Amino acid sequence: MNEADQLVIIPVSGFRQMTTFIQLPRLLYAGLPGYVAPLDMVQRDLLLPSRNPFFRRGQAQYFLAMRNGQAVGRISAQIDPVAINHIGEKVGFFGALDAVDDLSVVSALIDTAATWLRERGMKVMRGPQTPNSNGEFGMMIEGQHELPMVAMPWHPHWLPGMMAACGMVGQEDLLAYRIFTGPDAEEAHLVPSSLKMGEGRLGSITTRGLDMSRLHEEGETLRQLYNDAWRNNWGSLPLTRDEMAGMISELRPLLKPEHYVLIEQDGQPVAFALVVPNVYDISADLGGAPSPVGWLKLGKRLLRHEFHSARVILLGVSSRLEGTALGAIMPALAISELMKRGRSLPYRTVELGWVLESNLPIRRLIERIAPQPYKRYRVYDRALTDDDL
Repeated sequence: MNEADQLVIIPVSGFRQMTTFIQLPRLLYAGLPGYVAPLDMVQRDLLLPSRNPFFRRGQAQYFLAMRNGQAVGRISAQIDPVAINHIGEKVGFFGALDAVDDLSVVSALIDTAATWLRERGMKVMRGPQTPNSNGEFGMMIEGQHELPMVAMPWHPHWLPGMMAACGMVGQEDLLAYRIFTGPDAEEAHLVPSSLKMGEGRLGSITTRGLDMSRLHEEGETLRQLYNDAWRNNWGSLPLTRDEMAGMISELRPLLKPEHYVLIEQDGQPVAFALVVPNVYDISADLGGAPSPVGWLKLGKRLLRHEFHSARVILLGVSSRLEGTALGAIMPALAISELMKRGRSLPYRTVELGWVLESNLPIRRLIERIAPQPYKRYRVYDRALTDDDL
């Protein structure tokens, strides 16, 4: 091989290389069917230590694959003390994996991330997740030609096919379902008509929307309920106060009272659902780095709330109702209430996801209105051994 053709993996250092790292997917995948570039601004919020609260506790290293002076791939490696404590095992993460259709590039990137994690005492590498499961989680297996969705990754079809050759073993699949909403959509009868609030089993149950004047207090209630509801779910990590505060700040321009359903029993929160509009609806035709005119268009679309799709990003039921008949209907009630409120919003479709493939109770509920998932993502593990050094 000519020396100029040699593949080199370099750690990202400095503003210029970080800019390349952020912009690389849209340079590699431009023109591929189904690919839509995310806004660079959104990716900076995800990846830059100065913007993501993850870096107040965790550490990461970014790498670029270079050939003939051109970047042909990227990957990140992360260590999250909260995850290690929660999982009870020294699990490190890899994420931000994007590359050309070349196994040698992908293998070298994964080996580099594995070595970085192994040198810092990690025993398992899991991902992709950027920077953890509260960010972009999973590798897209199916659904590349579907509508892109906020906070969900996109990967070309060749990457999943290379994972086994790189020592990666699939652990869990994450599913996304699409339901049709709007004034012309059929009503989803998820809750038996005999169960009504104010009567019988639902007599002490009330629901409400988002109090826009108390967003941070609402966020703390949501955080505590989410951490309680999801504490035993595979792959989930507790949200910290910093992460929730960051999420609220990012979502504030998008949120309306109808985006949130809080269900209370005797005044105590017991279940919740949060939907967010899909930013790709207003940014897809503007590219990753809009022109000044593009930014004006984006601002106008945001003010007019010109969204036609959304995603349920959080849904859960308090552990105090676990194993009870009331607890079993709470997810259905939350989704039903969300859809009722959503009739006043312009969305034609709402994505429910991600959902663990192994979470059969929630899948059976959702599949009453959306029989098949329309996207699939996969999370992989790789044991870290001395061979990774």
